[in-house]
Amino acid sequence: MENNTPPHYTTALARADGFYGSFVAIVTPFDDDLNVHFEKLTELVEWQIAEGSSGIVACGTTGEASTLDDDERLAIVAHVVKVVNKRIPVVAGTGSNNSRHSLHLSLAAEKAGADGLLLITPYYNKCNDEGLYRHFKLVADTVHLPIIVYNVPGRTGVHIPVPTLKRLAQIENIVAIKEASGNLDYVLKIAKETPDLAILSGNDSQVIPIMSIGGRGVISTSANVFPKAMAAMCDAFAQGNTREAARLQVLYANIIESLFIEVNPVPVKEAMNLLGRNVGGYRLPLYPMSEENRAVLVEELKKAGIRN
Repeated sequence: MENNTPPHYTTALARADGFYGSFVAIVTPFDDDLNVHFEKLTELVEWQIAEGSSGIVACGTTGEASTLDDDERLAIVAHVVKVVNKRIPVVAGTGSNNSRHSLHLSLAAEKAGADGLLLITPYYNKCNDEGLYRHFKLVADTVHLPIIVYNVPGRTGVHIPVPTLKRLAQIENIVAIKEASGNLDYVLKIAKETPDLAILSGNDSQVIPIMSIGGRGVISTSANVFPKAMAAMCDAFAQGNTREAARLQVLYANIIESLFIEVNPVPVKEAMNLLGRNVGGYRLPLYPMSEENRAVLVEELKKAGIRN
């Protein structure tokens, strides 16, 4: 992978080289029968690259991984890897609440050519701290890819304590955290206690606040709708233009909020369909958004200048 890391990031984070800027958590497009629409996926990937996204995360929450079977998940990863062809990094979402299942998916994604893995905390089981540590360690000890651990307690019911994260950061190929707790005090603590762990915002509303205390960018849902702006926001901060970065964060605040007015990825796929991206519908239990919320989304797209 070509090294295009901005000078701002040439620090002890070298082992996380390539994980900076705006990574789109790409949606999974479906056809009318709710099968994966690979031709549309190709189109979306090419558009993301053209718009300046730094990387692509396939089969994350926004990609509806929870309603994809294993064959579909791995086929999507392999397809994105092939289309990208090493132009930007491809990260595969291979997390599960079953450690052996996560290991299986991770090994298959490595074989498919992914550049990194995104591993969510084991939801529902709600293991203790040692189980949490060993869950990630099992995968890290077996695969050779860099790993981003994903902290999103609002979805999983599991929060990674700072002492456990410090232990994880000592494992060579655990290189980053996607932090989506919404707790900036926690982000500040991990920035202080795990300085060699790259921090990527998991909340589009907190990209610049997190970058201001050492974060390197975002794994973004909103980048499915306005990738160029998300990339510009991260790039401006990385280049020292903090005023412009903050302006963009504030400018897009309302549309970002509306993209989470219902559970992700329902609003973002609705927005993409409204904009003519034609990414299809959702698999149950996800269901189209209410007309009331849809009207809010339409209005915010207009106010942001994204839709006439």
